[in-house]
Amino acid sequence: MSWDFTEDAAFLALCDAYKESGEPSAMEFLAHGEGAFHFQELTQNAAGEGIDLSDSSELEDFQQEVIDSLEELCS
Repeated sequence: MSWDFTEDAAFLALCDAYKESGEPSAMEFLAHGEGAFHFQELTQNAAGEGIDLSDSSELEDFQQEVIDSLEELCS
């Protein structure tokens, strides 16, 4: 992926919300509530950057990258 989503405002907000949530699992955090909201915003920004997430496997790969980044950068 050519877009560095970790510099996107939606990812930064997602990271802050994850830190504040106290949720130990990034996957669980993304599954509901505020995490789901920020992830949806991030996917919309990805589309605006020309990233096609319409294929479910592409979306799953993107979601896994976000989860890995959250756990690495925001724990």
